[in-house]
Amino acid sequence: ILRWHFKNVSNDVKDSLSVELMKWLESRKPWVKNSGKDHVFVLGKISWDFRRANGSWGTRLLDFEQMQNPIKLLIERQPWHLNDIGIPHPTYFHPRSDDDLLNWQLKMIRSRRKSLVSFAGAARPDQPENIRSILINRCSSHSDSGTCTFQNCSSGGCDHPKSVIDLFSESEFCLQPPGDSPTRKSVFDSLVSGCIPVLFDPFTAYYQYPWHLPEDHTKFSVFIDQDEVRQMKVNVIEKLMNISRKERENTRRYIVYELLPELVFADPNSQLDKFRDAFSVTINNLFERVSKLD
Repeated sequence: ILRWHFKNVSNDVKDSLSVELMKWLESRKPWVKNSGKDHVFVLGKISWDFRRANGSWGTRLLDFEQMQNPIKLLIERQPWHLNDIGIPHPTYFHPRSDDDLLNWQLKMIRSRRKSLVSFAGAARPDQPENIRSILINRCSSHSDSGTCTFQNCSSGGCDHPKSVIDLFSESEFCLQPPGDSPTRKSVFDSLVSGCIPVLFDPFTAYYQYPWHLPEDHTKFSVFIDQDEVRQMKVNVIEKLMNISRKERENTRRYIVYELLPELVFADPNSQLDKFRDAFSVTINNLFERVSKLD
């Protein structure tokens, strides 16, 4: 991380490890055989951290010519790069058995959801175009009625997993505006908690996770264009209040029973027989991709 991000390090130093890796790979016969097409990189950061343009942030790893053929697994991809594949952010829940998953599903379906809406996050005062402050103000104006609950992450309110999971499992909808980048780990925390995510940027999820989320985003989320929020053309809380209980319950059942198992990463020592977790879905899709190589 020191090589990648800190401003007091030159770009050449930041790229040195990437250059060293490219040289090593080109000396290996398995790489040369298919020009890296049958290789996979798992990168635990967002795509932008490896595609430095004109600034000083990140490296140029994924812009190297040698890196165009391999498959790259990231928590946030660039959708127009076909070999970038988004995989879910790891959540706090790592089931050890089928029963763990079944019990969790039942718990999330039965959970008493005291708040219609919740938002766990912090304002971005240095980003005037960000809609977080608007959402915080909207939520706070409905806090007395219990309609919306705001959990301030800037004051340590999100440091403990239990506080976040408790909030989401007691909420019908979870607001998920972009942060420093479009994607949010919180989207997956909300889905795993049976809380319907409200998205404001299609790059937050819809263009990110083709192996783990359905193309029809209305099945698992609500979309409200952030431009309309910014221009005060829509009141987010009021719009969510107009969604019927039946619609909410149907969406939640789809999330909990259809999506949830394949969004979580099971404990490494787990034994799942009835379910596929996020890792299994990823590996199966990788095998399919590699089997179709020319």
